[in-house]
Amino acid sequence: MAEQISPDEKLHLITRNLQEVLGEEKLKQVLQERELKIYWGTATTGKPHVAYFVPMSKIADFLRAGCEVTILFADLHAFLDNMKAPWELLELRVQYYEQVIKAMLESIGVPLDKLKFIKGTDFQLSREYTLDVYRLSSMVTEHDAKKAGAEVVKQVEHPLLSGLLYPGLQALDEEYLKVDAQFGGVDQRKIFTLAEKYLPSLGYAKRSHLMNPMVPGLTGTKMSSSEEDSKIDLLDKKEDVKKKLKKAFCEPGNIENNGLLSFVKHVLFPLHGEFSVKRDPKWGGDKVYTVFEEVEKDFAGELVHPGDLKASIEVALNKLLDPIRKKFETPELRKLANTAYPDPSKNKAAGKGAKPSAAGEEGELAPSRLDIRVGKVISVQKHPDADSLYLEKIDVGEAELRTVVSGLVAYISQEEMQDRLVLLLCNLKPQKMRGIESQAMVLCAAIEGEPRRVEPLDPPEGSSPGDRVFVEGYETGKPDDKLNPKKKVWEKLQVDLKVSGECVAQWKGQHLITKLGQVTCKTLKGGNIS
Repeated sequence: MAEQISPDEKLHLITRNLQEVLGEEKLKQVLQERELKIYWGTATTGKPHVAYFVPMSKIADFLRAGCEVTILFADLHAFLDNMKAPWELLELRVQYYEQVIKAMLESIGVPLDKLKFIKGTDFQLSREYTLDVYRLSSMVTEHDAKKAGAEVVKQVEHPLLSGLLYPGLQALDEEYLKVDAQFGGVDQRKIFTLAEKYLPSLGYAKRSHLMNPMVPGLTGTKMSSSEEDSKIDLLDKKEDVKKKLKKAFCEPGNIENNGLLSFVKHVLFPLHGEFSVKRDPKWGGDKVYTVFEEVEKDFAGELVHPGDLKASIEVALNKLLDPIRKKFETPELRKLANTAYPDPSKNKAAGKGAKPSAAGEEGELAPSRLDIRVGKVISVQKHPDADSLYLEKIDVGEAELRTVVSGLVAYISQEEMQDRLVLLLCNLKPQKMRGIESQAMVLCAAIEGEPRRVEPLDPPEGSSPGDRVFVEGYETGKPDDKLNPKKKVWEKLQVDLKVSGECVAQWKGQHLITKLGQVTCKTLKGGNIS
């Protein structure tokens, strides 16, 4: 097909449905002379979900346009990004990604023999690449590195050096994979512009960049591997797909942040060229759409009911997922899926006499391992020997705890703390603080500076002592009985606890919530939580 179409037609296939293209004139020049070389990289972190069909459908477009396409399994990037993938699981996750992405491509009819697959550590540990990393690090400022990774690398107050290296390595990949263009989501735009700025300084060519829009998840926000309710896993059973689609955000007539309509636009139409809406005859019967804008128009005019849209997507989605599910029915691939992504809720005793932990000391570093509860301060007094408040008795529903809180005396009085609802981290190992055994930690927001400002976090109105506090997407996990201080679980999770610009407590951008709503603080926007 590619030989029979003109360079302009190839460009249309390559760029259709993209949100932005940087360096389009360069693409046109290359297409006049030869086929385009493109790469798409994916960090092997969380399990791929149905939103991965968006880049897969674009890869199908690239191949139809005659492009030479490389898929990079970025295992080293997965580790560099705040250790999202533990080193011991890297190889297993690469294997899982390779199997599941090949299954996705096969399910949409993409011939694998036209693709090149490569693992990051196959070339990123070479002498030449390593020297270029050092050369690049002598040019890129910390500000530029942090800015480039702002939408991709998890941002923390005290970033690890690994996260600052991430954008530069992604830029170098363009040279070492010998491509004309890199393809990714629009969230990677700042990394792409960093590559355009710095690669010429190393004597390498500036590449073009192709950007997909970010597809909303089922909740109306970005579809994320770490937010369970926002995504449909590629191996979800049909009944689970139905259940998740039924709960999906799909307000009648509302086409904004509608993940279902986005899926129709960016996956089903590019793959099939049409979309069939199943309806009861009394509502007009089935209708086949050949233009997405007509689907959107009818949904906005409430001619397509959310229930009919969900049911129709369910049929189309299961057709895509069936071949993937079938491939992963083999014992070998089932074992691979379970070992690459061990269930953190299963006990993992290290040996005879070992105490089982809900998440396991070797389990993933998930915030569900923290036992955070709403507590009510019953008795409070100023510490006799320190500038601290001693919360002598805090009701957490099933028990009463005590703790010492430093740094609050200057900002909140003893009287204001009396009968106040606070958030308590309840599964730290008890330790002596200023001569008093502290059994829990009161979570506060703080902004460093002169003077330092501190505020206790506030649970939602109507909360009761003992109410559990979760991070969105991690509601089902069970907390450790006691956090092992040697493993520094709290310390590693705490660096990603922040207060948003709307004064909402968050972990890695996901809200802290109870069954009644969001955890907030009164004024400290952008503060750290500890």
